[in-house]
Amino acid sequence: MTLPLPVDPPHLATSPAFAHGMIAPPGRTLYVGGQNGVDGHGALLDGLGSQTEQALRNLLAVLAEAGSGPEYVVKLTIYLASGVDPTEAYAATASVWGGRRTAVTVLAVTPAKPGALVEIDAVAVVPER
Repeated sequence: MTLPLPVDPPHLATSPAFAHGMIAPPGRTLYVGGQNGVDGHGALLDGLGSQTEQALRNLLAVLAEAGSGPEYVVKLTIYLASGVDPTEAYAATASVWGGRRTAVTVLAVTPAKPGALVEIDAVAVVPER
């Protein structure tokens, strides 16, 4: 299966961390619901960095269970609690997600889960096996 392809118009500023758009190859699509920084028992981790890393690990687990992986993600949406400094979240994202570029939207919100500082959802392609 063909991997999603980034779309970066040459007249727009580019970033090593994100693509302006992604072309998803035809096939099955996986919509991953918002993942918080909770462990397997539902306990919320402390701190923005720890929560971001755990939310991404949870997202990666959903991708793997569906037979997909981070290389097939076409869109991430990262919801940060209003007032937090996103720098720590960006660093934590890089430590788990690596240098994979995809379309990304980051929003400041009031999380529905008390104490949550971050929530991450995704859209991904599930390759035919």
